[in-house]
Amino acid sequence: MPRIMGIDIPGRKRIGYSLRYIYGIGPARAEEIIAKLGIDPALRADDLSSEQITAIAGLLQEQYTVEGDLRRETQSNIRRLISIGSYRGMRHRRGLPVRGQRTKTNARTRKGGKRTIGSVRGKEARAAAKAALKK
Repeated sequence: MPRIMGIDIPGRKRIGYSLRYIYGIGPARAEEIIAKLGIDPALRADDLSSEQITAIAGLLQEQYTVEGDLRRETQSNIRRLISIGSYRGMRHRRGLPVRGQRTKTNARTRKGGKRTIGSVRGKEARAAAKAALKK
């Protein structure tokens, strides 16, 4: 299991798929990295030489923002939106969808599990309440 930028990438997968385990690298960027370094796309991550691993790590540090730096940058952008009081910042603060999605239904990922409002009573409590109303 090779280690690049502090991340263990899966060794049995092809290098194009293994690089995607690094935060900030998707399919297009993984293919771009492989092409720039002239690595065989059919090569498995376990079969990479130490020079190739060093070359990948060097390229990522020089030309791309990935992992911790990218996470920090994203969080600072969100904090900036919240601090200036923009609409998007308010949606982040409230934990609601930011990009115009509906919230009456769906949006469970952002809002969390359903919360029932009001009291949920058992059969005995309902029967007692009905009896009190009849009196």
